[in-house]
Amino acid sequence: MALHSLFPTRVYSAVLQRGNWRALNSRLLQECLQLRRDDAAGRSWSIDNYPGGYTSYASVSRMQQFSPTFALLERRLARHVRLLAATLQFDLTDRQLSMTDCWVNIMGPQAVHGLHLHPLATLSGTYYVQTPRGSPGLKFEDPRLDRYMAAPPRQPLAAIDNRPWVVLPAEAGRVLLFESWLRHEVAAHPTPARGSAAARSRPPAERVSISFNYGWF
Repeated sequence: MALHSLFPTRVYSAVLQRGNWRALNSRLLQECLQLRRDDAAGRSWSIDNYPGGYTSYASVSRMQQFSPTFALLERRLARHVRLLAATLQFDLTDRQLSMTDCWVNIMGPQAVHGLHLHPLATLSGTYYVQTPRGSPGLKFEDPRLDRYMAAPPRQPLAAIDNRPWVVLPAEAGRVLLFESWLRHEVAAHPTPARGSAAARSRPPAERVSISFNYGWF
């Protein structure tokens, strides 16, 4: 018999760089927080479209062009993008992939990012700057899910490549890359119980990430 694995969905996960990634993350975190303070338009947009959090998606979405620190991140990402493109066997002979968008996401404990994809992009990804304990990972949906029709549910311990949903952990210093048509979402991360020592001692830390798109056209 022959069992073929056809049309696989690739999601790339790796540590951004060897060595002291924390120094870069410290600079990125400082700039992300400063951007939120300065970006009145982004804060206003987030109230209606990103409750409990802040994103510069609709206001300042090309940070690699404005900040040397984000430009450095773009250079660090280049190697990873090339590796995924090679794995996907993209023919980039006449035209290379280039970063078209790069924006900041700051999620409080109640913030969620509903199921979505990235239209008009080729590859998309997220780099994690700050991930408090309990931060949810990035949840990916099987792109065939709306065609399952009469398929039975998967077994509780089904292999990862047979599951309809897969969550990859959010870890500071790590980058995730995927093709832009792949739908994904982020759930809210848990908060300390009201009245607990953790809740009284300090406000919950925020989940900070940087998202980006690469285009081929």
